[in-house]
This record gives sequence, structure tokens and C-alpha cells, in this order.
Amino acid sequence: MIKSELVQRIAEHNPHLYQRDVENIVNAILDEIVEALARGDRVELRGFGAFSVKHRPARAGRNPRTGAHVPVEQKTVPFFKTGKEMRERLNRDSGDAAPTTDTA
Repeated sequence: MIKSELVQRIAEHNPHLYQRDVENIVNAILDEIVEALARGDRVELRGFGAFSVKHRPARAGRNPRTGAHVPVEQKTVPFFKTGKEMRERLNRDSGDAAPTTDTA
């Protein structure tokens, strides 16, 4: 799902809101998450998950084409960890089917 599809779905579930207002709300939420991560803060949405930043130190990498060693600079990357409720909801559907085992 892309952002425009998310906006459209939310607008469909909330017919009292204009689509442009829903788009502004979604953009505001995402912008706040990005700004918090840029400050180094952690954003937790209970039942959904937590966004945080991880710092990766500089290291020596390898060019896969030539095999030459190349320096890789340190960087900060976004990280998302799912919440317990989301994990349970996702695994509930896949856990219904009984596992099959071959005993032949």
C-alpha cells in the first residue's frame, strides 16, 4: 500500500472528512515521526510498534564486482520494531493452519 492508497482508504472510512484533509493529517503524522527521529527521539505507537534510530559505525566493506576493499562511513538508519498486539494479530492468521510433517 502506498501513501495515496492509505489516504483514500481512510477517507472512505470517514466520509465526513474531505480527502484533502485526510491527506494533510497523514502527512502531519508522518512528518512528526520523521522530525522526532531526526532529533534522535523514539516514537512509540502502542499496539502498532516503535520507531527509533540506530547508529551504524564506520567499517571496511567490499566491492562485490571487483573484490576491492572500500571504506563505508558511519550512518544513522531508521529502525522499526513491531508491537506485541500487531505481532499477535499477524501470527494469529498464519498460526491457524496445522503444520504438516512427513513421517515417511
